Amino acid sequence: MNPNLIDYIRRYIHITDAEIEIFGTYLQAKKIKKKEYLLKEGNTCNTRYYITKGCLRLYYINSKGNEQIIHFGIDNWWITDYESLINQNPCKLYIQATEDTELLELHKDAFEELCQKLPKVERLFRIIMEKTYIASQKRIEYMFSLTGEELYNTFISSNPEFAQRVPQYMIASLLGMTPEFISKVRAKKK
Repeated sequence: MNPNLIDYIRRYIHITDAEIEIFGTYLQAKKIKKKEYLLKEGNTCNTRYYITKGCLRLYYINSKGNEQIIHFGIDNWWITDYESLINQNPCKLYIQATEDTELLELHKDAFEELCQKLPKVERLFRIIMEKTYIASQKRIEYMFSLTGEELYNTFISSNPEFAQRVPQYMIASLLGMTPEFISKVRAKKK
């Protein structure tokens, strides 16, 4: 299994080498090219994705026909459409690679079986969900309490890898800003 994933898992739960071996048997490796989709609106999501290398974006198309990015995933992060995965309904979201990406897939049925064999895996994913929820809450709080410039600067200082790996217009979409506004903020810093 991927050594970064092993470290990631061990950050949150105690797991033996034998249990790591079991966990690894439930994962499927996959590679996708930049701009390729893992998920499109209307499909049902059946998989959690661990990104071993690369970058993905989770987004929807708003009522004006514009892409609205909700979340990015980069190396050593998990990403999925939780609403579709949990409720097994057609998704409203897209998951697309923003660079060539290598993944480990954990299918819904495999996850359920894995949790039966290793109940501590449920704790791992509960912790992942809690951390994801906290990050989402923080982002909403910042969007309502900070100026646009403060929001951008906070995001970049908290996530410096995004400034180098994600196009400016995608960061603007995530933060609910225009690319032109971000250009002005960046120009001010120089």
